[in-house]
Amino acid sequence: MDFAEQKESVMSGRFSRRGFLGMVAAGAAVKSVNGQADSGRKPNVLFVMTDQQRADAIAALGNSHIYTPNLDRLVGRGVSFVNGYSTCAVCVAARLTIRTGCEPPTTGCYANMRPDLVEGQAANNEDRCGTYLARTMARLGYRTFGIGKFHTSPWDENIGYEVHLHSEEMYGSPEHRARDDYAAFIAKEHPEYDFVEALMGERTEMYYMPQMSPLPARLGVEAWAADRAVEQINSDDGRPYFGFVSFIGPHPPCAPPIPFNRMYDPDRMPNPVRGDKEVDGMDEYVLWMNYAIWAEDITDSHARAVKARCYGEISYIDECLGRILDAVDARGDGQNTLIAFFADHGDHLGDHGAWQKESFFDVACRVPFLVSWPERLPAGARREELVCLTDLFGIATTAAANPELREGADVLGMLEGQAPARERLVGYYGVPGTNRFKVMVREGEWKYIYMANGGLEQLFNLEEDPQELRQRIADATEVAGRMRAAAVEAVRRPNANRALDTDGALKKFPREELKRQRIYQFDGSRGVRGFPERPQDVVRPAKPL
Repeated sequence: MDFAEQKESVMSGRFSRRGFLGMVAAGAAVKSVNGQADSGRKPNVLFVMTDQQRADAIAALGNSHIYTPNLDRLVGRGVSFVNGYSTCAVCVAARLTIRTGCEPPTTGCYANMRPDLVEGQAANNEDRCGTYLARTMARLGYRTFGIGKFHTSPWDENIGYEVHLHSEEMYGSPEHRARDDYAAFIAKEHPEYDFVEALMGERTEMYYMPQMSPLPARLGVEAWAADRAVEQINSDDGRPYFGFVSFIGPHPPCAPPIPFNRMYDPDRMPNPVRGDKEVDGMDEYVLWMNYAIWAEDITDSHARAVKARCYGEISYIDECLGRILDAVDARGDGQNTLIAFFADHGDHLGDHGAWQKESFFDVACRVPFLVSWPERLPAGARREELVCLTDLFGIATTAAANPELREGADVLGMLEGQAPARERLVGYYGVPGTNRFKVMVREGEWKYIYMANGGLEQLFNLEEDPQELRQRIADATEVAGRMRAAAVEAVRRPNANRALDTDGALKKFPREELKRQRIYQFDGSRGVRGFPERPQDVVRPAKPL
């Protein structure tokens, strides 16, 4: 049986999964881009992540308003999962699920916070969850590199990469800025821009104000990340590589560089999608977050301008991604390189009257999820199975012929017809047992959401109502009961079980308006912590003549 026949047999389910992985482990010869047999080594694995990119922001997957030729190229290269989710839709928690292959009840991380643990859970992440992904791949014989934003605590935590180059969003001290690889690059190679406090755009009250990058496109953080990724991909010490490139954008502020800042006309952008205020505004935390990031009264025209700049940032990242894909193909083993592209979560961008993430509306928790491996997987395929960021650990280790799924599903096995699809997906947000806790259950065409603050429920039929505008909790009571029971079952495990009352039902609290407060995000490396009491305090006293 030649390789083409073996591949067809795998995809049709006639070739055993063990046999397929055995081919990889044993170094069975595969064809390279030029049609010659390569060394037969394990595949390269490249993860590319964006921050806060919605699932609907790719042209090839149906967005006619955006230009993404290289993301389209990835869509054509492999499999697009149109039901990919972040099971805790916020930066720190989502990234921890990727690094560990574990869900929030195990990681203990339910928000942008340190893990909230219970008795019996080890304090150290790796003792509790298992060895981090990069360290695991290194043990499997991979050369590893990580580039970009990793949002760990501490910010420079050793998470297992042989080469780890940081570009974090903000700097808490002069030492932090000096040791951030991107900020250090600007200071050393382009000191004319080192005066800029916010290298990725201004935050605080400017968080959702359309902006332009203070740096040219060639020096922006996304270009820097792509340049470093290309250098690593071009290296070769005989081992396959596992690389993780983590772009900061399109996370706000929306500040693309010239010419991407003027790529999209706001008047051609669609207005935010809103439903009944009682349904859209059920989640009190969404209202709290709107105020926190200065977005409580954004108008439609303002929202269109923000989306235009957000799309400009995505197109900028797309161009940078193109250089990375070119480098993958130029090596000659691109056909034997698995690439997964995804985001940590989405952004409401005004839909449902909301901004930021941290809800279970699809615009916040559904993410792009593209997986390609030309030697093994079909090209240009669309799949509707439920997948999530926790599955990425298993995708990488299965490609490396040492499957370790942890709490994820076997995505590659499913694509090969050797593993079942996930029946349901569960999402968590907020510490269980507090009024900020929320749980989401996604099953078939249905989505159920429970919010402890008020004991409120939402139910949507995503097949009939993909924009989640019609509340079905009252007229689909049988479905609601089944999904509620699934939510209870999902949290009936250590740590998460704090969300249950003494009678075994989901704990609820009297509906409470959370205390409104602003978030201030200035450059701590320059000693700036907030606005001055007096405007004149930011101006240095004039020197005497």
